[in-house]
Amino acid sequence: MLDIQNITKSFGTEKVLDNVTFQLAEHEVLSVLGKSGSGKTTLLKILAGLEREDSGEITLSRKRMNDTPPNKRNIVYLYQEPLLFPHLNIEENVAFGLRIRKQPKGQITAKVAEMLEEIGLSEHAKKMPHQLSGGQRQRVSFARALVINPKVLLLDEPFGALDSETRTQMQQLFKRVSAKYRLTSLFITHDLKEALIMGDHIGKIEKGVFKKYKSQEEFYNDETSGVRQEAEFWKQFNP
Repeated sequence: MLDIQNITKSFGTEKVLDNVTFQLAEHEVLSVLGKSGSGKTTLLKILAGLEREDSGEITLSRKRMNDTPPNKRNIVYLYQEPLLFPHLNIEENVAFGLRIRKQPKGQITAKVAEMLEEIGLSEHAKKMPHQLSGGQRQRVSFARALVINPKVLLLDEPFGALDSETRTQMQQLFKRVSAKYRLTSLFITHDLKEALIMGDHIGKIEKGVFKKYKSQEEFYNDETSGVRQEAEFWKQFNP
């Protein structure tokens, strides 16, 4: 589905991405671990067309994307903050992408109703964003992205600003919806446990260098991944 070859990006003398190469299969959720400053957000912005790479190739469904504008890529980028339109109610926020694509009114109504039901917010359809909790707003943002049926969904630590309980609920929602709609996603997180829970496969980006693991076992056995050390740490609380 998505083929990334030798993507390199520098800001001044600082190389942020160093020959990043990987493939994202159709219907695959790839968790990518990365600390602050590792280059993960820059990578997502390049894939979404919001930032220009210095070199390398981006291919989506065998079509070169490098010169394709963001609104033509059918790739949706979800931030940590929901970024809802404050002047539109929840229903209209979810419908926004369908309206600018000039879909028939009846189809828009049906698709929006389905997505609001999916995220458990049907009864809040007429509310304004400021009337919802942080977790509810993130659900709306998720629904707005999904309703246009993107080929690839890019998630940049989407649940990082939520409290522990709400974060768990959002993880469960994502897993359920991802399986139902067979999403193709790149899920960025700095949380090791979340990476293991959310992804079919796991990758890591560190100082601009990207590695995709062949299996969770390979990830576990990589001394630099940190997973073995974290597992040992938690064992002392659950002997």
